Amino acid sequence: MALKKHKKKVVFLGGKNIGFFCLQELVRQADTLGLEVVAILSNSQTKLNATGTVESIATQYGIPVLAHEDELLSMPKVDFLISVQYHRILKKEHLKRAKQAAINLHMAPLPEYRGCNQFSFAIADEAKIFGTTLHLMKPGVDDGDILFEKRFKIPANIFVKELYEMTEKASKQLFKKSLPMLISGNYTPTQQASLIAKRGTKFIKRKDIEQLKCIDLQWSQEKIDRHIRATYFPPFEPPYVLIKGEKYLLQPKTK
Repeated sequence: MALKKHKKKVVFLGGKNIGFFCLQELVRQADTLGLEVVAILSNSQTKLNATGTVESIATQYGIPVLAHEDELLSMPKVDFLISVQYHRILKKEHLKRAKQAAINLHMAPLPEYRGCNQFSFAIADEAKIFGTTLHLMKPGVDDGDILFEKRFKIPANIFVKELYEMTEKASKQLFKKSLPMLISGNYTPTQQASLIAKRGTKFIKRKDIEQLKCIDLQWSQEKIDRHIRATYFPPFEPPYVLIKGEKYLLQPKTK
C-alpha cells in the first residue's frame, strides 16, 4: 500500500485585494504543490477590498481564522508562514513557528522602500523604477533576504492610485509564478545589505504620510503637482494646505 504523502502546512496572514488573490492561489494550487492552509490571520480593510476578503475564503474552505498572531505559539509548528499585506509586525517567536520559511510579499522594491505608503513616496521622490518583492521575514521590518522580485518603469505624471494598481497587478503575477519555487525551496536568497549601496534604502513610518500630504504653496508648481499626485487617493483624506491653522483639502484638476 502506498504511503500517503505529507502535506506542507501553511498559515496565511493578510488581507486587501492582493491578500484575497494570493490566498485563492494557495488554495487553488494546494493539491498540485502538496500543501494545506491550516489557519488564517486576517487584515481585511474595506477601503481597499473590492473583490472579496480572506475571511470569505476561510468560510468557503473551512479554514480556521485566528484572532491574534500569539495563537501561533500554542499551535504545532507549520512549514510556512506566508504574509501578504498583514498589518502587524511578527516577533521572533512567531517567525520560529515556520519550520521551512516565513515569507512576505512587500508591494514595493527592496531595499529602496521599506515600511508603508511606499507608492506615495516613490512618486514624491521622482523614482523611475518601482516593483514588488517576495522576501524572507525577520523580526525587523521588510529587511529579510530577497527571494523573488518584479520591477517596472513608473509612467510619467502617474497618480498614486494608478501606481498602486500597477503594483497590485505585478504582485499577483509574481506570487502566482513564484509560488511553486517558494514551496519547493528552489531559490537563492539575496541579502538586502548587499544591494543598499546600489539601490539605496528608506524606511517609511505610517505617520510620515501626513507630512507628505501637507502642501506648501511656496513650492514650485511642479512640486505641488507631484505631491498632489503622490497623495490623492480616494477614499483616503486628500492632500491639503494649512492657512492660519485651518486645513483646506485639495483635489487635482484631472484624476
